[in-house]
Amino acid sequence: MNPTPFPPSPTFTQPVAAGTGASAPVAAACAVRCRELTRDFGEGPARTTVLQRLNLEIPLGERLMLVGPSGCGKTTLVSLMAGLLLPTSGSVEVLGTDLGTLSGDDLVRFRGRHLGFVFQQFNLIPALTAVENVAVPLLLQGVGFAEAQRRAGRLLDRLEMREHAGKYPTQLSGGQQQRVAVARALVHDPQLLICDEPTASLDTQAGRLVMEMLRELADSPQRAVVVVTHDSRILSFATRVIHLQDGQIVGSDTPLPPGAA
Repeated sequence: MNPTPFPPSPTFTQPVAAGTGASAPVAAACAVRCRELTRDFGEGPARTTVLQRLNLEIPLGERLMLVGPSGCGKTTLVSLMAGLLLPTSGSVEVLGTDLGTLSGDDLVRFRGRHLGFVFQQFNLIPALTAVENVAVPLLLQGVGFAEAQRRAGRLLDRLEMREHAGKYPTQLSGGQQQRVAVARALVHDPQLLICDEPTASLDTQAGRLVMEMLRELADSPQRAVVVVTHDSRILSFATRVIHLQDGQIVGSDTPLPPGAA
């Protein structure tokens, strides 16, 4: 049986992270450009090619979803886009910057200013409360503690997490931890948001809230959202769906919007 589709819901506006520590948008023709991108793992006879000379452009303003069977290279691809992995060959440009030209410290600063990443395993800091976890990207940008907490709390409110803001990750369910992780990725208003299975641990209502936020974030000529998913309920939130298989792009389509026949 197919999962129940997320129903359409009222539109809301993503708050802009203005003030101390906010970063101006980078002027770029597209959010991501992958050229002849190849990534191998292992050495010698054990070497495995996960991505094979992949070419892809993601314009700003797009909500792109990457789908395909497990092991097809989806997570490897978004990890390369985020600068968490280095390519074996080829290049990745993000917002007009070739990630391969950045030193370690410069890459960390670039990610902190312009990228948000929702990890499949959440990666919350155990010693921090939910609101403190969400505030971390702002604190790293120099936003004052009180202002960072205020913005983090406002975002948690919108994800219906107000009553859990003071709880630690071990006190939260998997779905609640996922919403905290999404809020942390959104709080500094990134130009590129990358999500690895953002609705995997969420019920229908929570998943709808998250996907509406992702849609509103990308509803701008200066932002893009890339989502890895196996969840067929959320494909209608995309402007484009890319199909991967054996490390290559094998198809692309444009889904119907939510509520369309």
